[in-house]
Amino acid sequence: MLHEYGSLLPYLREHKWRYVAGLLALTVASGGQLFIPQLMRIAVDIIAGGVFDLSEIVPALLWMILISAAIAVGRFGWRYFIHGASRTIEASLRARFFTHLLTLSPEYFGRTRTGDLMARATNDLQHVRMAAGMALVAAVDGVFMTLAILIILFMRIPPRLALLTIIPLPAITLIILLLGRVISRLFKRVQEGFARLSEQTQETFAGISVVKTFVKEHYFLDRFRDANQEYQVRNLKLARIWGSFMPIVGFLSGATTLLLLRFGGEAVLVDSLSPGEFVATLSYLDMLTWPMVGAGFTVNMLQRGAAALKRINSVLDERPEIASPPDAVTEVTGSELELRGLHYDFADGTQALHDISFKVPEGSSVGILGRTGSGKSTIISMLPRFLDPPVNTVFVGGVDVTQRDLGALRRQFGMVPQDSFLFSTDIRSNIGFGVDDLTEDATQELCRIAALDRDLSIFPRGLDTMVGERGVTLSGGQKQRIAIARALAINPQILILDDSLSAVDTETEERILAELLRYRQGKTTVIVSHRVSTLQRADRIVVIEAGRVTESGTHAALLHGRGFYEQVYRIQQLERSGHARA
Repeated sequence: MLHEYGSLLPYLREHKWRYVAGLLALTVASGGQLFIPQLMRIAVDIIAGGVFDLSEIVPALLWMILISAAIAVGRFGWRYFIHGASRTIEASLRARFFTHLLTLSPEYFGRTRTGDLMARATNDLQHVRMAAGMALVAAVDGVFMTLAILIILFMRIPPRLALLTIIPLPAITLIILLLGRVISRLFKRVQEGFARLSEQTQETFAGISVVKTFVKEHYFLDRFRDANQEYQVRNLKLARIWGSFMPIVGFLSGATTLLLLRFGGEAVLVDSLSPGEFVATLSYLDMLTWPMVGAGFTVNMLQRGAAALKRINSVLDERPEIASPPDAVTEVTGSELELRGLHYDFADGTQALHDISFKVPEGSSVGILGRTGSGKSTIISMLPRFLDPPVNTVFVGGVDVTQRDLGALRRQFGMVPQDSFLFSTDIRSNIGFGVDDLTEDATQELCRIAALDRDLSIFPRGLDTMVGERGVTLSGGQKQRIAIARALAINPQILILDDSLSAVDTETEERILAELLRYRQGKTTVIVSHRVSTLQRADRIVVIEAGRVTESGTHAALLHGRGFYEQVYRIQQLERSGHARA
């Protein structure tokens, strides 16, 4: 269990002085409590002596007040320093967790559930905080108080009586050791259940439009109910084990009191123990119960923290599948694109690309046409290394992309995917997402190029209209046009449009392409589409079939080639004629 905490050592060292201050304050608070029973002993013995002057117990009362004040200050101190340090560690670890997630490749998120990552970043980190804070307090306080009280008991009262009264207490520790492994296993299952519940919830609301379209509310309600029920069952199993601990502790604690009443009462009667020492011993035994209970809390929190850290560390141990090489090339200004004999197979052995070769001169435009699954998206994903190509097959600016600094490479690109993702903020912020100081004039110009200007009048607040989560309040075409404006805002050297005009009508598409290519004169543009009308403005068109280049040339040349391109063109022309007549 403890080896999981190795990843916390740098954070503990960073905040060591806060922990030292907190532990000193804890020592003051706990040490002060040890003096209270002795003052009670003095006062009780004075009262039990019969006639006495009130002034005899005033010093004891004053010392109680002073020590109580010191205890209060000490309790505030350890809470401030230790809880403050654990909260800071939680925040730092969460920031590291999130930062690390940003370095991982898209493939990782494709095989990892979003809800599970959310559970690790929230619920798991809360348990790490408890382990770095309250568990440490309970452990140190428990050891200190146990040793101190045992020393005082064996020094102040007859050793035989001290031994008899504490007999039940070691049983608490034994029970803790027996339950520790069970608690750890059950807690891991609880965390997995929480992750599943989070995933169910996130997935349902992310796809709420599809859910409502297919009237599947009851289906998802049943799925949520099952996950919620399973989470409840797992929590109840843990609660039954942990809940049985406190009654056992209460029983054993009561047994110490019974033993003291039996043997301590007899000692008072035979005058081998004073009434004040009896009261002080009773107080010490009551205080000794907390370290035993605290040991249970400590084990429980450490077990939960270890299970949580294991889940967090499993993510932090993930290495990015795509990263910059040690001697990465950072200074590349060219935007020429070239593929040389590119072969690529998926992890399952399926061949995606075979001997792909073509070149896109700097400042020109290229169109890519192909059926669904032909390899178009695989090719464009390799240009900025969202997929890792083989060495010496993909070049940007004359340099192999696998030798480039990843950040510098991707800063050359602006990408507009078919499924445009918008952030849940206003239109203006979505357009200016990639730049810090986009002016109003520039924003209006980008809206004009993306044919978004005519829609602004129908938005309730124009550019300041909130788009909702993932742009849920907008049509598909509006989301695509905002995404195009966002990509143009960063003025990239290379712009990739991945079927990003599929949701707009042909007339709007022609207007956008005409303005966009005019705006991007002198810069490289890659247009992927299944529409010939979208591609015909490109300087060169590449046709991909079953992962191979089957045709390449200008629009006019390909129409005379009598190949796949000409067939698609003829079919789409017939479709447009049919729509026009309709």
